[in-house]
Amino acid sequence: MTPTQKETTVFETRFGRIIALKEEGIIRAKNIRYAHSERFQKPVAIEASLASVIISPEKTPVCPQALSPLVEKMIGATPVESFEPDESTQYLSITRPETVAENEKLPVIVWIHGGSHEIGCGDLATANPAEWVKEQHIIVVSVSYRLGLFGFLGGDEKRPANLGLLDIIEALKWIKTNIADFSGDENNITLLGQSSGGDAIAHLMISEGVENLFQRVIIQSAPLGLRHKRQKMSAEFLKKTEALKDETDVLKMVEDYKIVVPSVIKYGLKAAMPFGTQYGYFPLCKEDESVEMWKKNAQKFDVLIGLNNDETAFYLKTSEALNKYFGKGLGLKLMDKTVEKTTALIYGNPAKQFAQNLAEAGGNVYLFRIHSKLKDNHIGASHCIDLPLIFGNESAWKSSELLKDIPWSRIHENGKKLRALWAEFARTGKIADTSEKPEILELQKI
Repeated sequence: MTPTQKETTVFETRFGRIIALKEEGIIRAKNIRYAHSERFQKPVAIEASLASVIISPEKTPVCPQALSPLVEKMIGATPVESFEPDESTQYLSITRPETVAENEKLPVIVWIHGGSHEIGCGDLATANPAEWVKEQHIIVVSVSYRLGLFGFLGGDEKRPANLGLLDIIEALKWIKTNIADFSGDENNITLLGQSSGGDAIAHLMISEGVENLFQRVIIQSAPLGLRHKRQKMSAEFLKKTEALKDETDVLKMVEDYKIVVPSVIKYGLKAAMPFGTQYGYFPLCKEDESVEMWKKNAQKFDVLIGLNNDETAFYLKTSEALNKYFGKGLGLKLMDKTVEKTTALIYGNPAKQFAQNLAEAGGNVYLFRIHSKLKDNHIGASHCIDLPLIFGNESAWKSSELLKDIPWSRIHENGKKLRALWAEFARTGKIADTSEKPEILELQKI
């Protein structure tokens, strides 16, 4: 359905006349192109044009990708008919309350989606911020950027590294320049990222060219334990996908690179995420300089970082092959121990160390952990359980196996409190001791 068939409003902005949709108490300007790129080239910002009229495309643009059966099982089926592959995937969507007082400036939260730097996009129903926007009177900007071969694998002149990171920086520049025209506070911008989105945000904190683009970060379930010593793996992966760089069929391109992935398994656990941010290439420093760079920048950003208590549980406990041998008795105890150890290795210990490093350097840092607290929840608080808590939207999660043992009333009750805390942090950079906290949340100021 096109915007002209729904109730619309027009934002007169310095970027152009932007047509947005009114939907049940919120206004949404969807899929605004903030930059453009040729394949394996740096993004080029779209120039403002007061005379232009910007209408969102009928289908949501998405970076070419292969569907993940595991993610489909965890979160639910993707309605592929509503998406359009576009390898120049520099789009953002703005969701704000319908009613805003004159001259009011709302805190801005920028959503950077996860998906192993390989799948996903900014505009998925499972990350629809409408409920949060209405409850907390905030603005949420959802960003799409290049992924996989197009955005997070490089290392030579023909295929530069970190293009997806550069896309996000262009989006932040656009937001800084234009969000005031949507009643957003351009000097109160918080980045929110989950999984690889959180990894991207952590690295944006030490990127060149981000001065004054954001003030706070919320990093959820970032796999920071996989960030170390990836150079050899990335170089080999780059070399083995060389033959794909000029492929005209983008869907064939993303199917064919999977043939190469098993060859990098020898690099261990990090091979579970073969795409990623790459040290030593613009806009990032060398890996051995990264910790000092985070410490150097510690006082520039308020930080809220954490994880779910049983991050790897869904991957391990819903595997039919593993359950055959480890589904009960001593096997289940071994499985639980494996979940505990891998969660600590990939997510928990790195998040704690990250928080401590920043706090020791004078940073304002909070560390959190989300628990299940349900005795009959076999999976516990697994990877992605934070998404329905933050975004709500019950209908989008109906087919999710992740939530099959959890009543939605429990998600909503805890989620509403969590959304209030995260919004409090986005407004002030602090979470008061007196603020109501959900029972599933463990939170400490470092």
